[in-house]
Amino acid sequence: MGESEGDRIGMLLTLANLPKHPESVPVNALVPVEGTPLEEQPKVSVWEMVRMIATARIMMPKAMVRLSAGRVRMNLEEQALCFMAGANSIFAGDKLLTTPNPEYVADEEMFQILNLKPRPAHKGEVKFEQIPS
Repeated sequence: MGESEGDRIGMLLTLANLPKHPESVPVNALVPVEGTPLEEQPKVSVWEMVRMIATARIMMPKAMVRLSAGRVRMNLEEQALCFMAGANSIFAGDKLLTTPNPEYVADEEMFQILNLKPRPAHKGEVKFEQIPS
């Protein structure tokens, strides 16, 4: 969305310095949508994604670092680099809020090629923990 490298580092520092690391750290690449102010935004470099994921993995080793929005614009090799950098989760399904996700069959094929074993989808009660002020 046009954020700087400093903005991204600042976000990771904020998350890593919380009293408890988040369970989930989604790493997104903007999917430009026609008719929106960001429709002309250039594609986020795979190297920026890889650095963000690797840094998140190092700073928050127990978090699920999720390869999120923008996967639909990434090829197999780019997604493989993200997994090698430390991503250990994806958002799957037909749609992620307002933009499409890769097809289930494409994800299944990617998992087979990369020898990744998917976990069952998490279903259950969502628990929220209040952060002390």
